[in-house]
Amino acid sequence: MARERFVEVYSQGVTNVRKVVVDTVTGVNYLLLSSNMTGGCGVSVLVDADGKPLVTPLEGDDRVAFGQLLERE
Repeated sequence: MARERFVEVYSQGVTNVRKVVVDTVTGVNYLLLSSNMTGGCGVSVLVDADGKPLVTPLEGDDRVAFGQLLERE
């Protein structure tokens, strides 16, 4: 089974959804926004105070650290 390229590490909301996903190859963090009220959505790279992309450190075989993943039921 191929590994997932993007892993969800944070989720908030039901109608107005906000998610942070991490690219498991580069470690770059993205913010995804979606609104069921208007049918719109958007995505943006998260940046630090200097305007550089936020990067999650990768471990071993290019996987996001398990402690940063959402717990799955």
